[in-house]
Amino acid sequence: MLSAPGGRSAEARRSADLLLQAARLASVRVADFRETYFPYLGHELKTYMAQLGSELKPDVIFTHWRKDLHQDHRTIGELTWNCFRNHLILEYEIPKWDGDMGRPNVFMPLGRTLCERKVDHLLEAFPSQTDKDWFTGETFWSLLRLRGMEARSSSGYAEAFYCRKLVLN
Repeated sequence: MLSAPGGRSAEARRSADLLLQAARLASVRVADFRETYFPYLGHELKTYMAQLGSELKPDVIFTHWRKDLHQDHRTIGELTWNCFRNHLILEYEIPKWDGDMGRPNVFMPLGRTLCERKVDHLLEAFPSQTDKDWFTGETFWSLLRLRGMEARSSSGYAEAFYCRKLVLN
């Protein structure tokens, strides 16, 4: 997480710890860049991301969708591509007021139990977001169901991503 003022830093770390419990190798870093100003912090952000790019060699990178209308999300999506050019990058979507939902091209069908864990995790791990009227279980279930329908998932649910470049060996 690149912007974690106050209690959001603890949220980010707790969420990562919960998600990565079974990971063989994990590196969690939380920075404190000024939120909502990312487009104006380009030099500092790119320097930070370039440092990550020289230190880390991940198998897959999850980042914000490059057309996300939230300025911080969009900036991070762009910088991820600048600094990790030879990696599999999957861009995720975040439902919010901006109405910037698109047409993802990579789908991962999920069973209902995993969806329950995902929705529960989001609601429990990020209490700072609960003041937003879109941050509800219904919103997350709706998106999982919509993407499941698009993927023709046998469970009816799926996660969706955008992939610009996929290299098959």
